[in-house]
Amino acid sequence: MMLVIQGLIPPAEAAVLREAARELDFADGKATAGRFAREVKANDQAAPSPEREAILARVERALRENGLFRSAARPRAISPLILSRYREGQTYGLHVDDAVMGGLRTDLSFTFFLCDPASYDGGALVIEDTLETRAIRPGAGDLILYPSTTLHRVEPVTRGERLAVVGWVQSQIRRADQREILFDLDQAVEAAHSREGKSAQFDRLAKTRANLIRMWAET
Repeated sequence: MMLVIQGLIPPAEAAVLREAARELDFADGKATAGRFAREVKANDQAAPSPEREAILARVERALRENGLFRSAARPRAISPLILSRYREGQTYGLHVDDAVMGGLRTDLSFTFFLCDPASYDGGALVIEDTLETRAIRPGAGDLILYPSTTLHRVEPVTRGERLAVVGWVQSQIRRADQREILFDLDQAVEAAHSREGKSAQFDRLAKTRANLIRMWAET
């Protein structure tokens, strides 16, 4: 399941984070790429600093507070975040994310966009699946969550600058089909409660959801 979460951070606040990110020092992004991905990765990543940590901490807090993200990802752990930069001519060729990063199994990948897509050309996140290839350029403050199992790439930036925060999730629910079932159940539980309060139907749905989590969760 792929999901765009619009307004994870409001655009005005994303703009403040973006301007702070532009003041950071950056290093070669190949440092965090796996052996083969390193051959096709040409971008920059922010070097450690208190200012970088403040930006990443704000994004991680927004992730953990967002109900839609929690429902879709059911995070057991979130990797250390990376602030990436693509300048004109930079790109990241087709690759799959490493299955394990720093002892964390990567079930889901995410990209949080700091730049308005009108401010740069190219730089789309392109995700392949068995049905089609999707090119995604969300707005500033938006996040795309997608399976780490997919082949994906970042198209070359041809104008401007693309700033984004990337990271990975190890989910409490290892299987993607089970995560999707629980995501749908979350929506059904919320709809039932909004429509009729704590009814018999709500209780039955909530019981089913809880028992499926009990069956499938890795703690």
